Amino acid sequence: MIVLGLTGSIGMGKTTTAAMFRDRGVPVWDADAAVHRLYAPDGTAPPLLEAALPGTTTPDGGVDRAALRARISCDPALLDNVNAIVHPLVAERRKAFLEAHAEAALVVLDVPLLFETGLQDACDRTAVVSADAATQRDRVLARGTMTPADLDAILSRQMPDADKRARADYVIDTTTLGTARDAVDVIIGELT
Repeated sequence: MIVLGLTGSIGMGKTTTAAMFRDRGVPVWDADAAVHRLYAPDGTAPPLLEAALPGTTTPDGGVDRAALRARISCDPALLDNVNAIVHPLVAERRKAFLEAHAEAALVVLDVPLLFETGLQDACDRTAVVSADAATQRDRVLARGTMTPADLDAILSRQMPDADKRARADYVIDTTTLGTARDAVDVIIGELT
């Protein structure tokens, strides 16, 4: 089995590109979706986070992401505490995915912070989705869920796109669906 780590900054088209792999029969593990399930009322993270950071869960027992963000923004060192709780839970889910798909020729690990967390070392190859900065900004702001200042704050915490591109084995240009689809087909062809 070849493990391909897929990453990219916000608004670069990673979710769409991951779906292209999935549509071609490649098993895809989504780190963000795993965290979302862990943070749900029936997930394993809420009681652990509430014990460490009281007041960070909702009345129904899920993680209150806004409260958690607010606590971390007041004390950025708390992010290390959160990561120490959440990262091992995510790693368990990733391991289970890989074991469940051990017979697959190729699997994709969709991880937004692949290089930032060092997870590229668990991958045989890496791919970064990329588009020009103007396209990225337009995509994110068109969602209507954040301001330009919010986007700038997120980008300041992420590895620059140029650095990700330099570290990746493959760069998937997501400027158009066609260019992304063609790149996905090339990667699948080379790795399977």
